[in-house]
Amino acid sequence: MKRSALIMKTTALNKQTQETVNIAEQFNCEDNYFFTSTLKRYCAQNGILEKLQAIIAEEGALVKKEYVKGRENIYTHSAIMDYNKTADSANKTAAILLRVIKTFENKKKTEQDPLLELIAGIKQ
Repeated sequence: MKRSALIMKTTALNKQTQETVNIAEQFNCEDNYFFTSTLKRYCAQNGILEKLQAIIAEEGALVKKEYVKGRENIYTHSAIMDYNKTADSANKTAAILLRVIKTFENKKKTEQDPLLELIAGIKQ
């Protein structure tokens, strides 16, 4: 992947991250521990995904492995499996981010149970 394309992707990702923070600010949860730690984790996962994507683009989706007597077998690149696992984790992390924001959004609408109050940072 060309550096300029990576920079454009990173810039777009930073813009989307800022939009997420802006939404969190609307519900006063941008400083909440669960929100900030989950957002950091999500950003790290996206960074890993970008690096894996660059490796796959550079090296190709298929790799050859040479075995006994010089025979070659073709396999999918191991980075593809890592990419899929990381993407799955990032999707779950995004769902948690949305859940935290929704908790803050709903805290004025309904009474919270003690666990949700803890997550939302509401003091008892």
